[in-house]
Amino acid sequence: MNRTIGIDYGRARVGVAVSDPLGIFASPMETVPSAKIIEYLQKYALSETIERFVVGYPLNLNGAPAQAAADVDVFLKKLAKAFPDVPIVLEDERFTSVLAHRAMIDGGMKKSDRRDKNSVDKISAAIILQSYMDKKK
Repeated sequence: MNRTIGIDYGRARVGVAVSDPLGIFASPMETVPSAKIIEYLQKYALSETIERFVVGYPLNLNGAPAQAAADVDVFLKKLAKAFPDVPIVLEDERFTSVLAHRAMIDGGMKKSDRRDKNSVDKISAAIILQSYMDKKK
């Protein structure tokens, strides 16, 4: 089954989300240390066909790349080298952390659990991926 992978890249951690086989719903999957993300994705690709990557791209309010975009650019080069046949789409990631926190509150998650940055990262990845899929419809 083909899957689209959503990625919220950060210097320390990477949130990963995956689409359902029909490309309708995004689900948070994992938070992986940044140094191990390529290895993690390669292992995942052994059992599932990755159709495309949707990577959150940090922009300022004026639409210009944010300071963190330089880190994402380095990651994008590594990702393209590791998966030369898989398209990479960039998706605006402004406000995804705020939306992730709101989703955790609305979902009834305890305050102590909401402080876990791993949860925020993978939920942010799901929001990035869902945003892309909703626009694609």
